[in-house]
Amino acid sequence: MKILVLNCGSSSIKYKLFEMESRQVLAQGGLEKINLPGSFLKITLPNGEKKILEREIKEHTAGVQFIFETLTHPEYGAVKSLDEINAVGHRVLHGGTKFSGSVLINDDVIRAVEECCDLGPLHNPANLKGIYAVQQLLPNVPQVAVFDTAFHQTMPEHAYLYPIPYEYYEKYGIRRYGFHGTSHRYVSKRVCEFLGIPVEGSRIITCHIGNGGSIAAVKDGKCIDTTMGLTPLEGLMMGTRCGDIDGGAILYLMKKEGLTPDQMSDILNKKSGVLGIFKRSSDMRELEDASARGEELAKRTEAMYFYRITKYIGAYAAAMGGVDVILFTGGVGENQATARWGACETLGFLGVKLDPERNKVRSKEAIISTDDSKVKVVVIPTDEELMIATDTMDILNGKL
Repeated sequence: MKILVLNCGSSSIKYKLFEMESRQVLAQGGLEKINLPGSFLKITLPNGEKKILEREIKEHTAGVQFIFETLTHPEYGAVKSLDEINAVGHRVLHGGTKFSGSVLINDDVIRAVEECCDLGPLHNPANLKGIYAVQQLLPNVPQVAVFDTAFHQTMPEHAYLYPIPYEYYEKYGIRRYGFHGTSHRYVSKRVCEFLGIPVEGSRIITCHIGNGGSIAAVKDGKCIDTTMGLTPLEGLMMGTRCGDIDGGAILYLMKKEGLTPDQMSDILNKKSGVLGIFKRSSDMRELEDASARGEELAKRTEAMYFYRITKYIGAYAAAMGGVDVILFTGGVGENQATARWGACETLGFLGVKLDPERNKVRSKEAIISTDDSKVKVVVIPTDEELMIATDTMDILNGKL
């Protein structure tokens, strides 16, 4: 069975084509700068070689068409005909309270995703464009929606409600939803397989740390809390997002600077976090290099960044009555030893002991704690696309 996974952004489309029997990636790439000057498709060939194919792409349907043409290209293609594609799985950011799992897309599902556009105004409309494009170009191919928010729908009421007048939840659905759910679901399941432990009875803290970052408390395989909220802005300090902040500070700043809601949103989402404090960049590699050179601004930024990860690990250990596994994933979590060390340095009271040599691992499944550590600390590279493809296959086979 061949399944195509699409992740559509406002000006980009990422894709992977899987052969599900072997879990082999047959083709992958990303289309950038849709409706912008200089749009291009960057593809990775099976031998690892990368190619850039330039073409002016004005909208998503033309972008999906370009990807389809590339998949069947005599030189770069992975299939002889689009008829070989059995289904398309889509990453959809926000499913609100409507979806607690992945679903086969039909008209009712599309309407429900459209209704969630207010909750995910930057992502849901783009995700829908990908669905519409496939409907138009491959009308007989089944499509599946896999929601970033679905895994977190098991959070109890006391964890997801905000302590504001309840009527706002009733009227507008204002509550904590959480994101990166596909990643948290994949790694929390995979780490149990990797360690050979049962899901039932497990207490796992999954740290998806990248340019965007979130942490989840996963008990018995189910999410009981996560750091992101109504939007991906809440929680950890991120590359350009501020994370947790006093709402009063936002109001104060808006009054002082005469800012509109849109201007304030731009500051909180795009000009804060690592970029806001470090000033030079939101790239954690640049920050790490500057900190190693002893630059005070970089050291301050790192201290803030690591502290917030540590704080949430401690909170979620308390929420679950202990922790058995702390797991790192995402671009930073998988690759940056200093970030993992900084996050775990003060967790000795939980029985956490990191092994400095083991912690040097990059992008590989590994235990990085010592043999006598009471808590296993593990690196598990995430694979959201494989999770989406697996859900799509399971739905087609009637297993979900």
